[in-house]
Amino acid sequence: RFWPLAEGKHKSLMSLMGAPLIVWTLRSLESSGIKRVVIVQSPSGIVEHELSHFSFSLEVQFVVQGEPRGMGDALLAASKHLEDEFFLLHAHQFIANELIPDMIKLKASTGAELVLSGQRTDHPERYGVISLNGHRAMGIVEKPARENAPSDVRALGVYLLNRKFVDELNAAPSEHYALETALDSYMNDHHVSVHMHERETISFKYPWDLFTANRILMDRHLKEHRAESAQISPLAHIDGTVHIGEGAKIYEYAVIKGPCYLGDGCVIGTHAIVRDYTNLESGAVVGAHGEAARSIFQQNATTHSGFFGDSIFDKGAKIGAGTVTANVKVHRDEIKTKVKDARVGTGWTSLRVVVGESTQLGIYVSTMPCLLIEERTFVGPNAIVETNVSSDSRVMVKQEQLTKEKRSRA
Repeated sequence: RFWPLAEGKHKSLMSLMGAPLIVWTLRSLESSGIKRVVIVQSPSGIVEHELSHFSFSLEVQFVVQGEPRGMGDALLAASKHLEDEFFLLHAHQFIANELIPDMIKLKASTGAELVLSGQRTDHPERYGVISLNGHRAMGIVEKPARENAPSDVRALGVYLLNRKFVDELNAAPSEHYALETALDSYMNDHHVSVHMHERETISFKYPWDLFTANRILMDRHLKEHRAESAQISPLAHIDGTVHIGEGAKIYEYAVIKGPCYLGDGCVIGTHAIVRDYTNLESGAVVGAHGEAARSIFQQNATTHSGFFGDSIFDKGAKIGAGTVTANVKVHRDEIKTKVKDARVGTGWTSLRVVVGESTQLGIYVSTMPCLLIEERTFVGPNAIVETNVSSDSRVMVKQEQLTKEKRSRA
């Protein structure tokens, strides 16, 4: 579902404000008073490698899950390292510090054995949905049809569990949603409470969910900063909360309107505009006369002139001059796109393009709203791209060139 981003790596390794999302999650656990963390990763070890570039006060252990067989299987892989009580959470839940203290208090006040985190939703068909009696959970159903949903409360993916529940999980059928099956069974005979979270959070299923994650992080963590080594022209205009990293270069007449994050070594060209929750990771470039609004650039993604709004560019993407990315439908309705051969509503009426790692767009390329272009693809000059493009593809325009002898004028 996160296609075309994060091919070959976990989606929590997407970077925002200078760090992968899993780093923000670990920092939130530190601030919650957690001392020890077990991280379940794939055999590639890429999570462990990426985290080696950061330091934490946490004691961190890594275990391997042979195949991605769901959260329940991941929990069983880590089970021998667990205390009698523990938290289980998704790697992207960087708001854990807002949940954990209140979940501990709720457990103490209600005498519950387990505590789940929940939040109301208008789309129960997308989530695990909890049946409630007051604060008590009576059951959980994964992705019910909207008309059959037991409530409008979805599970947020942060759980306060115990080893007795692990035994229940061990006895459950081995399948992708084993965790939810075991929880539903456990609720029949045990007291399980639900902490209702009111502040905005994210559900990290699709690439465009990065926009919500980016906005939440900036609203809660972005601070004004201008590194001493940054080269900022006195003719540039900077307004609002803006982070400018080490070695960044901002040229004459550039305009930056925060909140925005500009990582180390970023370049903003002459007369360029960067605004409204744009996130540029290290080495990203918005060239002369380019404009980036509400967009996310991963490391070393570069653009020339053009307008890039509501777009995501993965590592090393290179965008040629004059690129035009359409972000709204003519009828201004919700934008839908194809994911896993199914049409999926994005929840957005303004969404441009998601470009995979190391993909190149030539000069004067035009793209339709919510276009997904996978990794290592080349799109030639003057192409109009209307459908999603798979990895390692070449998209070219075939044109006929006519050269005629010029007529002389009397």
